[in-house]
Amino acid sequence: MIYRKLSAQEYADLEGRILYEDNHILAINKRVGEITQGDKTGDECVADAYKAFIAQRDGKPGQVFMGVPHRLDRPCSGITLLAKTSKALSRLAGMFRDGSVHKTYLALCCSKPEPEEGLLKDLLVRNEAQNKSYVTNKPSPAAKEARLEYRYLCSTERYHLIAVNLLTGRHHQIRCQLSHIGCPIKGDLKYGAPRSNPDGGVCLHAYRAAFVHPVSHRELSITAPVPASWKGVAADSLP
Repeated sequence: MIYRKLSAQEYADLEGRILYEDNHILAINKRVGEITQGDKTGDECVADAYKAFIAQRDGKPGQVFMGVPHRLDRPCSGITLLAKTSKALSRLAGMFRDGSVHKTYLALCCSKPEPEEGLLKDLLVRNEAQNKSYVTNKPSPAAKEARLEYRYLCSTERYHLIAVNLLTGRHHQIRCQLSHIGCPIKGDLKYGAPRSNPDGGVCLHAYRAAFVHPVSHRELSITAPVPASWKGVAADSLP
């Protein structure tokens, strides 16, 4: 397998966004607009970019394995876990399914939540044609339970920072549920924000992932710095 040659700038950028790496796992800080896995757009995905990086860094003449055990929406940023071995891929995928990877997200919202913390428990229905989820009060086979815990952290001049512990993994869950309580995420036109962000993304960031390593069984807690564009979010306000 021959991978494309990365420029010095591309190489340095990919290297600088590695949050954790061992023989089985690679954790990186995904940027807004990047796709985790290849799709119909044909744009290079994060997994392929890091295949090329590892092939170049380690001088690998053969194929580089890079599995994707979970996905992070294209408009969002933050921790993305990749698997460097098939054993890690199958085990990590199972851990994401059973909820043993504990994920903390940060959302910069247009309104302050009332109350300032709580548990949201809703039924969500996904509209495939619109690529959007809706809260419903009517149980049906298509309605899936969605649960998350949220906590208000601080406010900037115009926006409000909320920490979210995701308890289920539904389509657009955080975006939909926060919008439903009157707190659309900055830049998220699809779920009620009044204006878009210059980068076209939404201010939802996968901030921390805590889990037991699927092979070594060590406890890991990995954190991704928030984007520089989140002006006014002070480091001492982060969980």
